[in-house]
Amino acid sequence: MALRPWLDFRRPWRPGYSPALVVLPLGLIVTVCVVDVLSPPHIHLGPLLVAAPAITVAFAGAGVTALMGALAVAAQVLIGVLRGVLPTANIQAQILALVVVSTVCVTVCVVRDRREQQLHRVRSVAMAAQSVLLQPLPARAGPLRIAGLYLPAEEEADLGGDLYAAARTAHHSTRLLIGDVRGNGLAAINNSALLLGAFRAAAHRQATLPRLAVHLDAAFRWDTSQWRSEAEQDTNEDFATAVLLDIPDRDPVVHLISCGHPPPLLLRGKCLTPLTPKASHLPIGFGGPFGMTAYDVQTFPFEVGDLLLLYTDGVTEARNSEGLFYPLTERAPKWAEEDPEELLHHLQDDLLAHVHGHLNDDAAVVAIRRLAV
Repeated sequence: MALRPWLDFRRPWRPGYSPALVVLPLGLIVTVCVVDVLSPPHIHLGPLLVAAPAITVAFAGAGVTALMGALAVAAQVLIGVLRGVLPTANIQAQILALVVVSTVCVTVCVVRDRREQQLHRVRSVAMAAQSVLLQPLPARAGPLRIAGLYLPAEEEADLGGDLYAAARTAHHSTRLLIGDVRGNGLAAINNSALLLGAFRAAAHRQATLPRLAVHLDAAFRWDTSQWRSEAEQDTNEDFATAVLLDIPDRDPVVHLISCGHPPPLLLRGKCLTPLTPKASHLPIGFGGPFGMTAYDVQTFPFEVGDLLLLYTDGVTEARNSEGLFYPLTERAPKWAEEDPEELLHHLQDDLLAHVHGHLNDDAAVVAIRRLAV
């Protein structure tokens, strides 16, 4: 373990940078050395050598940076010898300054590389967790073409509070869930895993859609409060907005229950219709305390060729630099004729362009197109 810090010297170049860039600090060292030796005695260019290790930090690792620092110091010593001023206090101070700056640059490289390795490990763990918890949606489920998109707010994390899942039932229908768990960090990931697990365990059974909603609410509340005291349970604010859907294979309809979640969008040609239910129920986790024992199912037409767009508020509440929300209802009809995968590809590019590559919240989108049976 004690030797681990020295492993950083084995990484000569930063990812994405060409070794050819080493010509810049080398050229600088040679140029300063030659010009300084040939210049009049009152002109001293030696202090410019400090730029060599400073430039190298940008594209190289600690080993190459240390080499450039050593070459810069050697060049300064050579200048002092050739000009006969090596014993003077001025040239010795310049050499000492070069040594100090080079040491600082190497230290910065080591710390930066360690940080990048840590982020890489964290990202690898997050990707593994995402592959287990947020499993890819099936490309085909009965007569449905399905595609999912998840965009994390933080580049270092691939999983947050937004979620989606799908399941086939024995009576030839597809059930889907899209949700948004309150909060972020490990608590949100834990609650997302809980909700996804409860859905996958029960969605394929013969239970009705309202009974599935009751099951999710009860499972969510039980797990998030089982270790809390009564006082903590009274102040517990763990919840998740969600939409549950059941899409029969042969009936051109979609049944849905909304639990405080943004309404799905139905695209029929260039016409967009929000599927706003008459009654939007409380979010998952609030049903029991408020006496929710039944959920109303709303049914909407979903015909061959129609496309259904499910999303979280991370999409519609994404702001640009001027504070304007992303206009999903205006942009989505432009891609209504595309396959679900292509639609989500266009949507991702357009959304990230709107926010200049920086989302303030996780975002999830699911696109579903009904095909002929």
